[in-house]
Amino acid sequence: MLAQEATIRQRWGELLSAANPTPGPDDLALVIAARDGDTRAFGQLYSRYARMVHGILLARLPHDAVEDVLQDVFLAALKQLRALRQPGAFGGWLATIARNRANDFYRRSAPSSELTDKVSRPDPPHSEAAAVLEKIRGLPDAYRETLILRLVEGMTGPEIAARTGLTHGSVRVNLHRGMKMLKECLEGR
Repeated sequence: MLAQEATIRQRWGELLSAANPTPGPDDLALVIAARDGDTRAFGQLYSRYARMVHGILLARLPHDAVEDVLQDVFLAALKQLRALRQPGAFGGWLATIARNRANDFYRRSAPSSELTDKVSRPDPPHSEAAAVLEKIRGLPDAYRETLILRLVEGMTGPEIAARTGLTHGSVRVNLHRGMKMLKECLEGR
């Protein structure tokens, strides 16, 4: 009985650790090395965080602008990395840069005019997926970002939490509420 209780406590501790992930020692070492000028370390950070940034941008920008702004986010991060005081906060800091660059995109973009009914355009090949993406983009920011990171970028809840700096509980709630809202939108409520 005591062995079983110890196993349960150990498993519970593992679950709690997974529920509140912190950047691993590899991430901290990479951030510190990149801050000291190691371009390989920054390349590895790019590999680890590009999906997160892509998801944040996809939630906020037109699809054809995402790749350019993604590169801009990482260039800005590289230039500002020395100003990062807490290397453990890299994911949240990078997510903030991505959100700010998305806002800047709309400030810089030229005003556009709406298409009229007279102008028709063919449906894109993945019109159903595009329609769902548009529904997701209509959700509040917190739900929109976490849903895109989960559904489009394929990140797990703990990955989203670790990369964005959110708690696992917040990510789980955002995903649950976001999925509920998305389902309601898709059902036409």
